[in-house]
Amino acid sequence: MTKLLHRRVSAQPEIAVSGDGLILTLASGRKVIDASGGAAVACLGHGNRRVAKAIGEQAQRLGYAHTGFFSSEPAEALAELLVEGRPGGLTRAFFVSSGSEAMEAALKLARQYHLEKGERKRTHFISRRQSYHGSTLGALAASGNAFRRAPYEDILAQNFSRVSACFPYHERQKDESDAAYVERLAQELEAEFQRVGPDRVAAFCAETVVGATAGCVTPTPGYFAAIRAVCDRHGALLILDEIMCGMGRTGTTHAWQQEGVTPDIQAVAKGLGGGYQPIGGILITDKVLWAIENGSGAFVHGHTYQAHPVACAAALEVQRIIRDEDLLANVRTIGAVLESKLRERFGQHPFIGDVRGRGMFWAVEIVADRVDKKPFAPHLQVNDRVKSHALALGLGIYPTGGTVDGSRGDHVLIAPPYIATAADIDPIVDLLERAIDLTVGEVK
Repeated sequence: MTKLLHRRVSAQPEIAVSGDGLILTLASGRKVIDASGGAAVACLGHGNRRVAKAIGEQAQRLGYAHTGFFSSEPAEALAELLVEGRPGGLTRAFFVSSGSEAMEAALKLARQYHLEKGERKRTHFISRRQSYHGSTLGALAASGNAFRRAPYEDILAQNFSRVSACFPYHERQKDESDAAYVERLAQELEAEFQRVGPDRVAAFCAETVVGATAGCVTPTPGYFAAIRAVCDRHGALLILDEIMCGMGRTGTTHAWQQEGVTPDIQAVAKGLGGGYQPIGGILITDKVLWAIENGSGAFVHGHTYQAHPVACAAALEVQRIIRDEDLLANVRTIGAVLESKLRERFGQHPFIGDVRGRGMFWAVEIVADRVDKKPFAPHLQVNDRVKSHALALGLGIYPTGGTVDGSRGDHVLIAPPYIATAADIDPIVDLLERAIDLTVGEVK
């Protein structure tokens, strides 16, 4: 019996013992195609020798230095790489150990920004339903994932509220144009600012491309420009959560680069270190930095392991490999192949309602009736069944339930490593179709 507290107490997951590229090897000897990089994390696949060497060399040279006293070479170099050329005006980086910690830092920094400006009333944050920003209490309070919030609802901060997600498959009205849909969502956000009090809102938080909670939902054209305008009109910051969709996952370094907007604060994590070390961070614009520099002069926040030298060395090598091997071009090229194959196989599938995504970040939504978009009953646990069948077939994908409203709806996420080739895509799609068909055969 395991002594480790697993996600499911009564379940003992199989043990993964090694990985090479897209393939994981289990203790039983079975091979699994990791078609989702875990949770869209393993952007370089497994067993990359360059990254392993960088980790080992840094650990031998300097394993730890407390940032209250010292900085480190890999942390400085990683920050320099990420803000080289001032992308979108982002000029500073702050490194932590996870995406949840990154969002906590973003929320705290937004609050301190307003304090430094003398705007003490700005304590409220607005986010979106069907969103996820992390599992720590502050990040969870910002999240709109009803299932994950439920056990902790009574201890979550109350200075958070949510508006509708930009989710056209489920929420755009029949015959409503993109422009009209965007305008309706912008008006809803404006109404929420007015309800709360425009001078009380600190920031609006959103995933640029929604990750696991709703399944790779891309924004309607013009949406973020309209949202940015509402925030600017009332002096609130825009925090973009690119923990899952950023750092190349959608084909550009930052997903917002395809939306014509820039965040004031951006959260990054999964693709930053590719899973080789726990690392996340926030990127910050001069506007935010200026308020701190000309105010107290210090960000009142920190962690024992922030800017950890070994973690930063791993992430630095991951980012250098992405650059050296031009992997963003591969994400766009092979991402188009993945899209084509998914649409070809599932576009008319009787139990697939939607195929959506961008780059190497795709999801298929499984429905009981594709005509009226009716989901399967939650108790059937369709997404979990698909995961189990897929694993038995030798495929790792990322399943989620509650796609529609936090309770109803099922989807699976496909997010291969950036190193994937066209030859890798067919077996992924073939095995996914078999897993879905086996599941539907059971529940129907």
